[in-house]
Amino acid sequence: MPYVTEQNLTDIVMDRWKNIPDSRLRKIMISMVKHIHAFVREIEPTEAEWFTAIDWLTRTGKQCTDKRQEFILASDVLGISMLVDAINHRLSTKATPTTVTGPFHVHDSPELANGANMAEDAPGVPCFVTGVVRDLDGMLVKGAILDVWQTDGEGLYEAQRDVKEPWMRAVYRSGADGSYVIRTIAPIGYTIPMDGTVGELMSRTKISHMRPAHIHFLIDSPGYHRIITHLFQRGDQYIETDVVYGVKEPLIVDFVKKPAGKAPNGEVLDKPFYVVNYDFVLQKAAKAAIAAE
Repeated sequence: MPYVTEQNLTDIVMDRWKNIPDSRLRKIMISMVKHIHAFVREIEPTEAEWFTAIDWLTRTGKQCTDKRQEFILASDVLGISMLVDAINHRLSTKATPTTVTGPFHVHDSPELANGANMAEDAPGVPCFVTGVVRDLDGMLVKGAILDVWQTDGEGLYEAQRDVKEPWMRAVYRSGADGSYVIRTIAPIGYTIPMDGTVGELMSRTKISHMRPAHIHFLIDSPGYHRIITHLFQRGDQYIETDVVYGVKEPLIVDFVKKPAGKAPNGEVLDKPFYVVNYDFVLQKAAKAAIAAE
């Protein structure tokens, strides 16, 4: 084996990392070595700079909890999350587009009946999201899961609140006719968390750290491609500069303000509220994908 030099080191390391039985892992590791070495050769970091990078990654990992994922946030602001999403969800243009999960999704949200309020005691203007879940052929999808989460009217997620019970998140199911009604509050544009390592990095740029007002949805039903998406409020000032690059035109919707009175879930409200109408369109999963599940 030749002794390493600056010129041959990358080739030697790549050759060593070929010794992996798993072909997929072998391909990933060889490519990673190739591109990381190319990155280091391009920027030629000082040893102090390289230690700073390692320290930043270490601190990022330490900030991750079951309710906050700082590494996902880092992936989001670098546009990597949206690229991975695009590669994995090459759907029909007629299907509801996907977008990033974000760092604040919490599993096992409480299941609520159609029309029930997922925003009890939360600050903000009441908002109702209504529509149907259907497929590309127009067939209504019964019993589809709608896992919903968002900020409250002050721009805060559960992980940013000192609460013990679920906050601004719930699971609904489409009815026999594919319809759903969600009672929540209108989201607002908000800043990503700036108190962590990602915020530390963003503060050294002139890039906007704001996200436009939106509601997160995970839509799932047997036999269909699961999607994670947002609904964005049309006219929001941050639509064009979303810090995580998550806005897609078909996901921009009208939040229509209504006067006090009867709401879509049958309630009578004594103050104005918003109504959003949106039909989620699912694409059937490939037979191979169904079999794999």
